[in-house]
Amino acid sequence: MLGFVSAPERGDGDRLLARVAERLTATGIALGGVVQINTETDPDRPCLMDLRVLSDGSVFRISQSLGRHSQGCRLDAAGLEEAVGRVASALLAAPPHLLILNKFGKQEAEGRGFRPVIAQALSLGVPVLTSVSAKNRAGFDLFAAEFANTLPSDENAVLAWCLSQIRVDAKG
Repeated sequence: MLGFVSAPERGDGDRLLARVAERLTATGIALGGVVQINTETDPDRPCLMDLRVLSDGSVFRISQSLGRHSQGCRLDAAGLEEAVGRVASALLAAPPHLLILNKFGKQEAEGRGFRPVIAQALSLGVPVLTSVSAKNRAGFDLFAAEFANTLPSDENAVLAWCLSQIRVDAKG
């Protein structure tokens, strides 16, 4: 019930999960979680990073501007935690058919971010789809152990896995 992709290029996982979410939403599947939207603003500056909450469409900025030559982490942890809170509340109020989370990143590897939400979803029987980069794979493996399914970075294969995991009751 936990699937993940490891896309080869930066941003590929974000785009893949967003396309899968769009296709699933078009079929009437109730989704929870977030997809990441990266907006290029200037070729000399890093992109802006936003999370769009799938259950209500709200958007949270998760990047901060540290200046043109900064090498530090651009993650705005407060923005991330706001999105986590929104997703966690929605999950408990009305569990979706599937939870999509933009990535299992450094925050999750360290026990923060969406990590508790993943555990909550799985305990409720809600399948989870995410992406994991090579640098966060060890932390993901410690968390997920043998319960995770490695998925190819192929939209149709990921979509097929999602549909195979979704259980729709008589109420839809």
